[in-house]
Order: sequence, then C-alpha cells, then structure tokens
Amino acid sequence: MNTVDTIVALATPAGSGAIAVIRLSGKDAKSIAGSYFRSIHGKDLSKQKSHTIHLGHIIDGDVLMDEVLLSIFNGPNSYTGEDVIEISCHGSPYIQQQIIQLFLRNGCRMAEAGEFTLRAFLNGKLDLSQAEAVADLIASENETTHQIAIQQMRGGFSNEIKLLRDELMNFASLIELELDFAEEDVEFADRLKFQDLILRIQNVLKKLIDSFAVGNVIKKGIPVAIVGEPNVGKSTLLNALLNEEKAIVSDIAGTTRDAIEDEIAIGGIGFRFIDTAGIRDTKDIVENIGIKKTFEKIEQSQVVLFLHSAEEFQNAEISLTSLQNEVGKISTKHPNKPLVIIVNKIDILNNKERQQLETLLSNIEGTTYKLISAKTGESVEDVKNMLLNFVNTGALRNNETIVTNTRHYDALLKALEEIQKVQHGMDNHLSGDLLAIDIRQALHHFGEITGEITSDDLLGNIFANFCIGK
Repeated sequence: MNTVDTIVALATPAGSGAIAVIRLSGKDAKSIAGSYFRSIHGKDLSKQKSHTIHLGHIIDGDVLMDEVLLSIFNGPNSYTGEDVIEISCHGSPYIQQQIIQLFLRNGCRMAEAGEFTLRAFLNGKLDLSQAEAVADLIASENETTHQIAIQQMRGGFSNEIKLLRDELMNFASLIELELDFAEEDVEFADRLKFQDLILRIQNVLKKLIDSFAVGNVIKKGIPVAIVGEPNVGKSTLLNALLNEEKAIVSDIAGTTRDAIEDEIAIGGIGFRFIDTAGIRDTKDIVENIGIKKTFEKIEQSQVVLFLHSAEEFQNAEISLTSLQNEVGKISTKHPNKPLVIIVNKIDILNNKERQQLETLLSNIEGTTYKLISAKTGESVEDVKNMLLNFVNTGALRNNETIVTNTRHYDALLKALEEIQKVQHGMDNHLSGDLLAIDIRQALHHFGEITGEITSDDLLGNIFANFCIGK
C-alpha cells in the first residue's frame, strides 16, 4: 500500500441521508480540495488555520456541485497525522459520488479499507491495539462492548503492556550488559528485584488471559439455546424476551422447523437467543432435520434454557424421576453449561399447584429453575436477570482491562510461556545469556500487541477488516 498518496473516501455510511462526510488525507489534501472549493467569503484555503470550518461551494469548472462545510486539520494534529480535509455535503448518493470522482480525477486515489487508521498507526497517533479498538468501537452494539472498546482505544490495555515491557526491557539491558563482562563475573541486574518483576508479570498476564473468557463471549454475544418438547412455549418465550413477534406461535406441534436467532442487550451485555425445533420422535423428515439442528445449537450455546409446560405437571405427564433423567442427559453431555429449567404457562395453575411445583423442582439437586408465563410476561424479566448472573461482570464493574481480541490473547499466551521459561531458568541458576534469549522472545510478543513489532501481512490482515473511510 502506497502511504505517500493523497487518499479520499466516504467516511459516512453509503446511501441517502441528511449529510455525508468525504475525507481526504495526505500532503496534497489541502491543495486538491482548495482547487475546487470556493469560500463564500473569498478565503484562501491554504492560509486558513487548522481545526477551522468554512462554508462554501464545490465547483468543477462552471458546474456548482453542492454547498458544503469544509473542515481543516493540519498534520500532525489530525487523526492520521497528515493534513486532513473533511467535506460535509448533502447526503445524496449522486452528490457524494460526483465530489469523490472529482478528487479521484485530480490527484487523489481511493482509500483502501482502514487506510486512514493505518496511517494514524504508522504516524504514531495510535498503537496497534488502539487501532484495532477503533474497529471494535464501530462494531459495538451494546453498552459493554462500547465500554471495553473505549477503554482500549484510550490506551488502557496498551499502557498496561507497555509498562511491563519497559520494566522487562530495563532488566534485559542489564543482563545483556553482564554478557560483556562475563569474564569478570559481575551482576548488574539485581536478581531479587528481577524475580519480583517476573512474578508480577506472570500474575498480570494470567489475569489478562483469564479475562478473555469473559471478553470473547461479550464481544460475540452470549448464545442461549431455548430447548424442549413441541408446544411448551419456546417461540412464545423468544418473542417475550425480544418483545416482538419474531417466531411463529401456533398450537400445532412442530411449527418451528429451524433455529430462529435474535439478539438483545441485557444489562449492557449482548445475548443471542436461539429458538430451536421441539425435541420429539417424529417421522417428518423436515422436522427431524430441525431436531438435529437443535442438538447442534445446544453444543454451540453458553447457556441452555430447558423449557417445560405447566400442563405436563398438572396432568401428571412428568414426574420428578423423569425430569431428573432429562436434566441428567443434558448435564452429562454438557457438564460445563449452565442449565435452567423454565416451567412455562403457570398462568393456568392455582396457588396450591404452584407451591407443589416449586417443591418438586427444589428437589432436583444443583439445578436452577424458574416459573414463568411467557404469554402474560410474568417473571420473564427474572429470566433475563438470571442470565445476567451467569456472566462474570465483576471485572466490568471494577473497570478492569478485559481482552476481547484473539490476536492479543494468542500473543499473551506466548509471552507467558516465555516468562515462565525465564522463571524456570532463574530457579535453576541458568546463565545470563540463556535468560536473555527467553526475555527477548517475551519482549517480542509484547511488541506484537502494541505494534512495535509488525509485518506487512499482519497489518494487511488487521486493516482489511475495517470499513473504507476509517
């Protein structure tokens, strides 16, 4: 990618709108834009101060294209670190394309995906983890993913890594210095302080690595499978949770033939609910395919809502033993998945029947249960709160760093492995030259996170996932 060219792209979503923003970046951004911008006050664009906005027209020869607001950001005090021009025009797709094509014909080229942020990274405006957080911020769909992305973009994660790297670098320098005086048998690096540092780095790395378990599911949305026999109210529960008619509700058994998914935010965390086909013996080929998919969705889910109808208990169709057996089958196959028994349609029960049902369910050891009416909405909010309790939000509440990026997670694992090798070397009194090899490797993996160590392939993979214009 040529980073010397002046680039242009639409910075707002494609399509019609009130306004659109067209962004230029590069050494010729001001001169190219100035050639076709006419200030209503006759201002010379090249003489205007940075961070100012000017009203005028974009004119191509005798053709007036649009009345616009033009913003100036002189490098290095801009997003990319280069001269940046942003043009706010009217949101007609025709106007957007006419202005962009005008600049493409006269010295600009179309920006690649993520090229503005890539230039910000290359010009030292952002480190690599902050640049990746920009993409996460754009993709955030709830309060929690937004909060994590903002914290990372502001340098919370990278600052933590930089501090560890700097301290490790200082000790590495002292150990390397010892190698120059190997014959004199001197130690410049205080081994007790170095031991404390290694233990502290291991603790921080383990904490960050452990946070990925929470961060990864938060970023992707926590999948929750709603399973049970036909006609127990799975689709009605999905509609109640989403507060919309997403799934078809019918008294006919086997209505849901395929998994239906949708996502909502509960307490700022995304949950992806999956309404599955009812589990039963059937000769219907299509329904059997749906039932097979149900078991696949259970495998993919983080939480299972096992739905029953109060009618089963009212008519004595299900006993404590049969319920324990059903729960046991799922728990044995998926021992680490939270399983919640949901008894639906309790609006048909009287108070005595409800109490008897509560007593029955309380005898199933180690199982969480809830009585609800998806039809009337009774206790549906309690189900949402119950799901929220399955997510470890302690780190979120304490504003701790949470790792959500798989690349960062991989680099942290490798860094921890090298630090543990250093620990092993110190425990066995290995020489400084052998310790230095493992320390350099740990420093390498730290540098991969912040971008002090990169490759063209790595940058290509990261920024290819950005939208054009950012």
